[in-house]
Amino acid sequence: MSFMSPGQVVWFEVGTTDPDAVTGFYGPLLGWTFEVDPDSSVDGRTYTRIIAPGAPWPMGAIQQGDTGGEVINLSVLSADVPADVDKLTGLGATVVVPATQVADVTVFARLADPRGNVFSLFSQSTSQRFEERMTGTEEYMQQAASTPKPGSMGRFEIGTTATKATTDFYAAAFGWRFEKDDTADGTPYFDVFGPGAQWPSGGLWDHSGGGAEMADYVMPCFLVTDVAATTDTARKLGARVEHGPETHPDGTVSVRLTDPRGNRFGLFSPPAGPTAGC
Repeated sequence: MSFMSPGQVVWFEVGTTDPDAVTGFYGPLLGWTFEVDPDSSVDGRTYTRIIAPGAPWPMGAIQQGDTGGEVINLSVLSADVPADVDKLTGLGATVVVPATQVADVTVFARLADPRGNVFSLFSQSTSQRFEERMTGTEEYMQQAASTPKPGSMGRFEIGTTATKATTDFYAAAFGWRFEKDDTADGTPYFDVFGPGAQWPSGGLWDHSGGGAEMADYVMPCFLVTDVAATTDTARKLGARVEHGPETHPDGTVSVRLTDPRGNRFGLFSPPAGPTAGC
């Protein structure tokens, strides 16, 4: 199955009322660069694409002021956004932003899962303009997913105190499957596979046993070469550490933080082989 197939996480977005604050934090921290979509400005609001160091294509974007607050969310590819909105609300999701046409480029919607975690849907346009923009993107995104570069989104993580409810929702919503990670040294952790995927693109941490600082969350995780050093830089830039840094049995090092706007994200550095979690 193609990486750019419905049900796959292929993008992330930061919703904010202050794009300059977001770029001022993540630019110095992860080496991101930014480009404002010239067609995006509506009533002074902008859509700013996020580009990882050395990447030829964006991996995410900053959406100004359309959610009424600060949020960072994953974006899932959809074959039919309005139909998927109906399907997901039937599964217990709630609509944050209804299905919306953006020029001739795409259709998107933003929802919250039954645990309150926000995510987006978007569909590819068949317009020539969009196809020209997307030429080469799938190949790049496939390579970025299999061998992420420092500063890029390498995976995502779900944390939940209601594991069955969460896995049931995402399995029914997008065809994701969840496999227990036996290398996690007793931590109740599951690898998350997109529909038809051979390798996991994320992980799920079961917090139902208690003792966790957090309840439920969904966050992107960004690859770095030195988690401890990057965490120290993040603190100096105003971030707050929620969990870690910690070293997993397979050598993966990870940390969970919130940025100065309150958005949750992870940092990780993997071992030479496949990662156990972010």
